[in-house]
Amino acid sequence: MQHSSNTHSPEVTFHHAPGDSASTIKKIVRTTVILSVITLIELALGFGIYMLHKNPDPSHALILFIKGVIVILSLLKAFYIVGVFMHLGDEVKNMIMTIVVPLMLFIWFIAAFLWDGNAWRNLRNTDAGHRPAKQEQVTKPVDAKKPGGIE
Repeated sequence: MQHSSNTHSPEVTFHHAPGDSASTIKKIVRTTVILSVITLIELALGFGIYMLHKNPDPSHALILFIKGVIVILSLLKAFYIVGVFMHLGDEVKNMIMTIVVPLMLFIWFIAAFLWDGNAWRNLRNTDAGHRPAKQEQVTKPVDAKKPGGIE
């Protein structure tokens, strides 16, 4: 049995026509500049942490804050890379949410497990939750005759 070509449903294809070279070059330069600026800021903050550690009394709160800023910048850079190089920025919002929400939950799970593991480690290194054994008085039976003893 032969099928004629008009009985088949037409194939759905999207032809990506190359854009004009000026807009493509502009997009590439913009992406390079954004990623480079974020990277330079991260490097400067890392150098700042290095210099803070050289002080005899470094501010631990400031170092922790700078590390938090570096993590946020790294996540920002990662989302930008996913949006540009994986073309996720051109997708429908629901498609983006099906990728981003599980990723955020996964990151939250990792943070929660690390937090709980650290709390468990700290609990195990202390006497928290450990009940001291009751001190019982041990009474010796009274012997009428003790070996080697005087009566």
